[in-house]
Amino acid sequence: MTTNDTPKARLAQLVKDLAVVHGEVTLASGLTSNYYVDLRRATLHHEAAPLIGHVMLDLLEESGFAPDDFDAVGGLTMGADPVAAAIMHAAASRGLAIDAFVVRKSAKTHGMQRQIEGPAIEGRRVVVVEDTSTTGGSPITAIEAVREAGAEVVACAVVVDRATGAKEKIEELGVPYVFALDLTDLDLA
Repeated sequence: MTTNDTPKARLAQLVKDLAVVHGEVTLASGLTSNYYVDLRRATLHHEAAPLIGHVMLDLLEESGFAPDDFDAVGGLTMGADPVAAAIMHAAASRGLAIDAFVVRKSAKTHGMQRQIEGPAIEGRRVVVVEDTSTTGGSPITAIEAVREAGAEVVACAVVVDRATGAKEKIEELGVPYVFALDLTDLDLA
């Protein structure tokens, strides 16, 4: 990071360098695109992951969700997992207590038979997170599971928004939707 780069600008550059893949791909939503944002290449990267945690915490605070407004972050495995961990670690580095949790696609059929792993979220205020969202399917699945588990979803925070309907669908559920980077930030618009 040069001295003139903001954390968000540096994160955008890292995502462009590490995670944007050009070529036709079929997305999880079933839609096709001429590029793919393979965000795990950034969320699991030694420099990008810590930046993601701090940028997302800053985003939430700038959007009106102070650390006192939520207790935990998490979402549908696997895209949300490193994002939640990055936020948890960034919060800890700032002296804040924010837990992370993982939402499975369905409850396990063995062991504790849980759909949500990590510290209990019942009665807690949480932010559902995602690495990148197209139609909002993964965050919506997580929001439904988290609500069923007895938590209050105060927001949905996404690292990269593709501007293809996720925001509108999630806000229809009464959940504010915020994102750190969009296609313009990644030179894709």
